[in-house]
Amino acid sequence: MGKPVNSSSPTTGAFFAQAAISFGAAVFAVGLGVAFLPVDPWIRAFLGIAMLYAVTSAFTLAKVVRDRQENSYLVSRVDQARLDKLLAEHDPFKEPA
Repeated sequence: MGKPVNSSSPTTGAFFAQAAISFGAAVFAVGLGVAFLPVDPWIRAFLGIAMLYAVTSAFTLAKVVRDRQENSYLVSRVDQARLDKLLAEHDPFKEPA
């Protein structure tokens, strides 16, 4: 089993800004497209609600994936600590009882 990646590595401010700006631009573009779509208002409203549902679902999925990854990283660290303790306490030259 490979060494787990440290999930506490912070992202840079530039990466965060790029992600936020990209997300904002995408939501704005889709919202603008829905607003100027040549259809009845109820269809436009349906598409707007569908877009909001997709965005909130994406945030929820991202949070669940992050939580699962952090949980598996924590379990891996606990298992590694137990193994390190067991190896530190082991004396290969001790006579069997």
